[in-house]
Amino acid sequence: MTPDQLRAWLASPRVADGAWSSILRQRAGLGAREPAELLNVRAPELVLALSREYVKAGAEFLSTNTFAATSAALRSRQLDPPLPSAVELCRAGAQLARQAIGGKHEVLIAGVLGASGAILAVQEVSAAELRASYAESAAALAEGGVNLLLLETFSELSELLLAIEACREATKLPIVACLSFDSGPQRTRTIAGLEAADAARPLLDAGATIVGSNCGAGFAAALPALVALHAGSKGPIWLKPSAGVPELVDDRVVYTATPEDFARPVRQWIDAGAGVVGGCCGVGPEHVQRIATSLAKLRSAGRGRVRNPAT
Repeated sequence: MTPDQLRAWLASPRVADGAWSSILRQRAGLGAREPAELLNVRAPELVLALSREYVKAGAEFLSTNTFAATSAALRSRQLDPPLPSAVELCRAGAQLARQAIGGKHEVLIAGVLGASGAILAVQEVSAAELRASYAESAAALAEGGVNLLLLETFSELSELLLAIEACREATKLPIVACLSFDSGPQRTRTIAGLEAADAARPLLDAGATIVGSNCGAGFAAALPALVALHAGSKGPIWLKPSAGVPELVDDRVVYTATPEDFARPVRQWIDAGAGVVGGCCGVGPEHVQRIATSLAKLRSAGRGRVRNPAT
């Protein structure tokens, strides 16, 4: 898939999937330090089952379970060896996603790479190490057959720009670049202090095809950052907010937003410039199904579907 093909596909609003790590960790009973990405090789049936649930719910973008599948992210988590390599986790994640969609040409696979967890500004990791880490994993995802790359949950602009540069060097795939906005009076700043209004142009200039926002302060606070990103990009925005502020119930993190709650602002998000709507932490297949229903109503009201250019 080319960047132009992705832009063309977003002529109609699209449905993305929901959370991965939080759901898989709970289903697998993983410990606090064990990343869900390890399940790609240790319990692939769990990853495949969730993938199929999202496809059945109506997701038109299916993520790979590879958020922390970079060598830099795995190192920052200080996990005990022996571990699968980042390349092995990425290839397995891409193959599981492709297996889940089968012959469904209307579903695109987004190869996910997340923030490393290290702070570049204070040199917890070197730029050279980060660049090599993202390039290596991006290449592995491309080899696994993803349609695009999705860079998620970044708060530090310099790291996201570096990741875009590395992905462009490693592949020719379109890149979706997402920041997480959770600070400021209207929740339009990243934790590092970057304003959404100042974010879109540098990301697009660096080579991102689409910019977006994910996780952050939750779906109820998503609109201001969305508006600011759209004003700066003049193009459709990728939006995957979390299900809100979690609560601790019986030592478990619980998100109380219902699928109906989460889907209520979908029309408002589309009108404000969202081209893709899905969810992050706390958002499961039931929420995605509600989003799909809402977008189907918008399409039937005059926003026609377009043919998948990847076929």
